Amino acid sequence: MLTRRRFMQLSAAAAAAPALTAAPRFQVGITTNTRGGWEKDVLLSFREASEVGFHNVETFYNVVLPWWDKPQELKQKMDQMNLRFVTVSNGGPMKTQFEDPALQNQIIEEHVKLVKWIKGFGCDHLKINTGRRRPEGTTREDLVQMARTLNELGKRISDEGLKFGVHAHLWTQFQDRSEIDRIMETTNPKHVYLVLDTGHITMAGIDPVELTRAYTSRIVEFHMKDTRPQDRGGHKGPTPQREGYTDKGKRIFFELGNGGVDFPGILAILKKSNWDGWLTVELDSTDTTPKDSATKSKKYLEEVLKLKV
Repeated sequence: MLTRRRFMQLSAAAAAAPALTAAPRFQVGITTNTRGGWEKDVLLSFREASEVGFHNVETFYNVVLPWWDKPQELKQKMDQMNLRFVTVSNGGPMKTQFEDPALQNQIIEEHVKLVKWIKGFGCDHLKINTGRRRPEGTTREDLVQMARTLNELGKRISDEGLKFGVHAHLWTQFQDRSEIDRIMETTNPKHVYLVLDTGHITMAGIDPVELTRAYTSRIVEFHMKDTRPQDRGGHKGPTPQREGYTDKGKRIFFELGNGGVDFPGILAILKKSNWDGWLTVELDSTDTTPKDSATKSKKYLEEVLKLKV
């Protein structure tokens, strides 16, 4: 019988005990409609990703347009393949020139519409790319306007109950470390997060481990792709040009485990910080098939990183 005295003793002991640290909750997915053979057939890419063993997929606005007015039909197809969305990125006809003040209102409205659509699929965040990089690069004035638009859009997305992450991506207006630092400094951490792409970050000359350490609390999602071993810690040469980077023999991105990205180092930081977010495998090119590449990356996730897919 539990007496009042014994109950009080147990309660006091529980109160004095150190609090248990919550385990990090890594959610794993895969982007299915980048280059490599999956980009033209979304249902094929979903089906093959499911056959490999992935349960969460990420794609783009232009890919889901056939189901824009009939999302329930797409839900049913995904349910049959045991799939859910990580998120749906902007793209296609959507405006992405965040540095252009004349487009600010249109950009916000288009992206809020996308947020409301993916909210119906249970997504917890929106990931976006910025526009194609201009020859002169990104100016300080560009970054001021980008921050203004990102802040306003992020607040609107927060009001919808989702998080908002901007993807640092080669060949866009948001590429270099100075641009990442400036946007992180001038946007509201409650409303604007970072999508850290390990491949793009590395090839932009940035160490993804160091960037993870610097911005752990601001990262909502990782895009997981590997690079050449000699690029570990950040590419030392000029930024690769877009032309030809997917050709066989000219690849700059690879399946996980190729050696250019210190994934165990990244995960050690995330575990220590009890980070909670998405790890999304992505590959823009392959020398075999997308399904084979996905299988290799899944094997690395499970056997080396000990992650449950």
